[in-house]
Amino acid sequence: MHDRDFQAQLKGFSLTTAEILYRLPDFPNILQTYIWQDYDLHPRFPKLNQFLVFWEREIEGKLFKIRVAHARLLSAREIKVRKAEFKIN
Repeated sequence: MHDRDFQAQLKGFSLTTAEILYRLPDFPNILQTYIWQDYDLHPRFPKLNQFLVFWEREIEGKLFKIRVAHARLLSAREIKVRKAEFKIN
């Protein structure tokens, strides 16, 4: 069984979190927070950019500020293939 997140990490993706501050459509002086999180490629962040394009096209709340953090949890050089298999009941 393959885990999608583990496979993404092996391909160079890192856990990316974006804190998005946006203006409420009916009350533009009030800011609201939205948290977006997914595995994305640093430093260009194509998934996050795709989401932000969608936001600007489809959502009425105007973007105010975006803060991005990412953490590389695993890299391919940290994985060593062994020729042994252990089964635990």
